[in-house]
Amino acid sequence: MQRIVISASRRTDIPAFYMPWFMQQIEQGFFDVRHPFSGKSTRVPNKVDRIHTIVFWSKNFGPFLEGGHGRQLVERGYNLFFNFTINSSHPHLEPGVPSTGVRLEQLAELVDRFGPEAVHWRFDPICFYEHASGEQGHIKEGDNLDQFAWIARQAALLGIQTCIASFVDLYQKVRRRSAQVGITFIDPPLGRKINQIVSMTRLLRPLGIQLQLCCEQALLTALPPEAAVVGAACIPNHKLAMLYGDDLSLARDTGQRVASGCGCRVSRDIGSYQLHPCPHRCLFCYANPGSPTADQGVGEAPA
Repeated sequence: MQRIVISASRRTDIPAFYMPWFMQQIEQGFFDVRHPFSGKSTRVPNKVDRIHTIVFWSKNFGPFLEGGHGRQLVERGYNLFFNFTINSSHPHLEPGVPSTGVRLEQLAELVDRFGPEAVHWRFDPICFYEHASGEQGHIKEGDNLDQFAWIARQAALLGIQTCIASFVDLYQKVRRRSAQVGITFIDPPLGRKINQIVSMTRLLRPLGIQLQLCCEQALLTALPPEAAVVGAACIPNHKLAMLYGDDLSLARDTGQRVASGCGCRVSRDIGSYQLHPCPHRCLFCYANPGSPTADQGVGEAPA
């Protein structure tokens, strides 16, 4: 029997804010998941004999590590994989996220406990923007790439072999939110994107890190072959099969942005935009950000 992959979660940051709830559901033996559009609830089993791997997504694994949740899950028999987003520290872009240095310490601890092969580093999204500066309101251009080289070198020292990246998607809610704080995100022309990705690969290749692009099919097609960039699978069931056994589906997840180049394999995402709002409050987030005063110790099961 094929087991399922749990994605925890594209919709919120469970390791940072909702691990008590997650562990409560593990005790319960299932997740009740509400569809983000239809509102229909589906029951997803989570007992260890039904689950191949739990893939955690986060920008802050501090609470996950400090609470010993990974150790508890492994002791129960669960296999774990991690998508860790570590961007340059920019408080105006990611106001609720710990500093880069703190997150690199968390990365080192994840690698020490679970191995570098079980961790993807995500530098996502790449942002170019304009903002008013000074009393005269001069328009300056900025980006969030200033710490990329430092992060890459530290990740390489830990044995990380994959960096997943994409450019910011300019949804209307993102445009409105950024305009309120005087920032205008820029969608660079294709040529500039190509130059940026080639520059990143030149840095990463000597470090033994492969750059993969998430949902950037047009850009991927336009890149020179020597860049050796491939499409990303943030839910990488082929890799999970090599790590933990092949009793899982390798089919594409047709519920994702396949036409845009999403390579994710089939999984069950157990987060909720409505029930688990994310207090990171990232300016470019496509979800519904939580309150900046949200209780980071939230642990009660949603009603």
